[in-house]
Amino acid sequence: MLGRKVPSVTFRTRVRDEAVGGSNPFRWQDVSSDDYFAGKRVVLFSLPGAFTPTCSTYQLPDFEKLAAEFRAEGIDEIYCISVNDAFVMNAWGKSQSLENVKLIPDGSGEFTRKMGMLVAKDNLGFGMRSWRYGAVINNGVVEQWFEEEGYSDNCDSDPYGVSSPQNILDALKSQKIAA
Repeated sequence: MLGRKVPSVTFRTRVRDEAVGGSNPFRWQDVSSDDYFAGKRVVLFSLPGAFTPTCSTYQLPDFEKLAAEFRAEGIDEIYCISVNDAFVMNAWGKSQSLENVKLIPDGSGEFTRKMGMLVAKDNLGFGMRSWRYGAVINNGVVEQWFEEEGYSDNCDSDPYGVSSPQNILDALKSQKIAA
């Protein structure tokens, strides 16, 4: 993964647009990988699903809380990607009161598949989802990689630790000290 360019895909997002009117003033907007990654140093983390226990209780909220510390380490944006559609991701973001982390809907799983992280989670009734991982991506190129152990289809556990915000932040800080 290190040194690899992120896949070029188009994400189907929903953005608020008051010109749409009504009780649901959102419109479709295509956003490319370049829009998210070009010319920026970002942390990308992926998880099995919006609204799931580990993701909603620890992983996403902790990235949100630690955003200022990530910025102090030279991170421009923090992105969370999941194989969920834009409607689900927007609802999850609203429920989490996000201000710092931006959510990327990978509804079809194309980006996740091209990253080599798509796994079956039929044992949980999820279908195809992302394996939990994190990455530091600099101008579209993977600089650091944090993949949970045990990558497999229908894994009977949900490993979490390697891709935690605390672990990624520690790696960024130690990289800065070593430089």
